[in-house]
Amino acid sequence: MGAQGPAAVFQRVVVEPAYKAVSAAIERAIVDGALPPGAALPTEQALSERFGVHRSTVREAIRQVEREGLLQRGEGRRLFVCLPGAHDLASRATRLLLLQQTTFRELWELADSIEPLTARLAAGRADDHDLALLRDNLAATEALGLATAQHPALVKLDMAFHALVGRASHNHALMLAREPVGLLYDPTLQQIFGHLPQAAARNLQAHRQIVDALANHDPASAERWMRKHMTDFQRGFALAGLDMGTPIAQPT
Repeated sequence: MGAQGPAAVFQRVVVEPAYKAVSAAIERAIVDGALPPGAALPTEQALSERFGVHRSTVREAIRQVEREGLLQRGEGRRLFVCLPGAHDLASRATRLLLLQQTTFRELWELADSIEPLTARLAAGRADDHDLALLRDNLAATEALGLATAQHPALVKLDMAFHALVGRASHNHALMLAREPVGLLYDPTLQQIFGHLPQAAARNLQAHRQIVDALANHDPASAERWMRKHMTDFQRGFALAGLDMGTPIAQPT
């Protein structure tokens, strides 16, 4: 047993702060559906009595849940349950990717797999509303033209295009998986468009082909064109003289 005797087999118990236990209980009620989206959260006083803790503890717990995007304030400052969107959740994952010095190579390896899959699913599931939004995106891109001065706006439209294809897949897990990567396209495309005048035109051509494939409900064509698009993405990075091992920059 050693010099410390039988007690040595036990670990010190870490006592969780009360506000964390309360916030975990509130989150669990939301995730389990006991408090559905749109439901009003009980008052601080009611929660304080229910949990047997001070109102200040409940207040801090509520702040934690708000930060997770599961609560929002309505009129009269009442709190209501809400579900955060993919973009809201993805921004946190994006920050983690930046902190971990994620490189363009890592970004592209994932995009090269996930974007063609997204296009394939979208081709089988896109409805009239999805297609209308994608065509609006194409029209806005065409209206901007391809001048260098328009590159920041073109990049935003490109990111929106890929998010709309993700939405057209009608697969929430896939939408959430691709969104953090999509948010990191911004600084990369800015560099590619800035170095290669022809890149914006090729980008638009690929988008047109992808939308046509989605409209024709042709999964094979949609996947093929998206894969070509991703290959172009990598080639543009190399032609611009950029290092694939360089960490991705903060989106603007």
